[in-house]
Amino acid sequence: MNRNGKSNWMKFSGALVLATAMVCVSAQAAELSTDAKSAVPKDVQQLIVVDYHAMQNSPTAMQMKEKVMPPELKRLETALTQSGLNVDSDTDVLAFAAFRVQGTPNADGKTTGGGTRLVGIAQGQFETAKIMATFAKSKTKPVMLRNNSVYPMGSTGLSVVFLNQTTMIFGDKDAIKATLDTRDGLTPGFLTNSDMMNDMNLVKGSAIWSVLDQDGTQQMMRSVLGEAAQVADFDTVRDRLKSSRYTLDFQNGVKFDMNVVTSDSITAATAATLMKAAILLKKTTGTAAEKAALDNTSADSNAGTLIVEFSASDSEFASLMASPLFQSVVK
Repeated sequence: MNRNGKSNWMKFSGALVLATAMVCVSAQAAELSTDAKSAVPKDVQQLIVVDYHAMQNSPTAMQMKEKVMPPELKRLETALTQSGLNVDSDTDVLAFAAFRVQGTPNADGKTTGGGTRLVGIAQGQFETAKIMATFAKSKTKPVMLRNNSVYPMGSTGLSVVFLNQTTMIFGDKDAIKATLDTRDGLTPGFLTNSDMMNDMNLVKGSAIWSVLDQDGTQQMMRSVLGEAAQVADFDTVRDRLKSSRYTLDFQNGVKFDMNVVTSDSITAATAATLMKAAILLKKTTGTAAEKAALDNTSADSNAGTLIVEFSASDSEFASLMASPLFQSVVK
């Protein structure tokens, strides 16, 4: 993923945090299977997991997704839906993982091939025999990587591989290779990342949840804070932001909870002060709907954790979606 792609990915996170995207869906749990988690590399920058049926059943959620989803994720999801697979009916959970890969030194001593990769993971009850028959009929031949059959997804430039009958991974060839290397035990995986696993275990029961590592958290916080991040205090606390997690709950309106883990209580308190300053800055130029939403947003700290909470009724959030503030966040 190039620099702009990385920026778009983090803008997606920032948009979700400030606008609490996707509303009016039933509160179900979106959990990744062990097979899915075993294929995610250890150096995860961000993992976003969504109850796909809940999202598909909400017109508001789909409209919101179109506004906040960056091109990288749209390309992955479009390729999946246009692949001929019955994803709308068969997919239960849809996840996106951004992870870092190490470059390879070349003869000139320079490192190439490193950076951030992005893959999609779909879980559900897939008719794999029927899918394989369709591939055979269209003369779509797989590329073999050890015992894994990687199939091209039409003209999208992306590929898909089935880990089993209930789990598929899709993305570009390099990203898929990295996940298969992890799944086959050649490189360390997400299951060995104790910090990220701990964060995941605290949020995995929600309909939509996400966990971010240190680098992802720092970028997300800079995006969320906006002008407030320009003050010197953010540079002071940035390197002490360790990880973060957030959830969206849809019972009785919209409820958003974000926890940012820091190195100590002073850092968490300073981050809370910065978040409050960001809220006040936004309120000075906000519309009535924006001010109401910001009034429903709180920032506090507990021990070494920054806690941000937002709640609104469905109608309040619908008004917020049409506001200039929301439009500026998701551009």
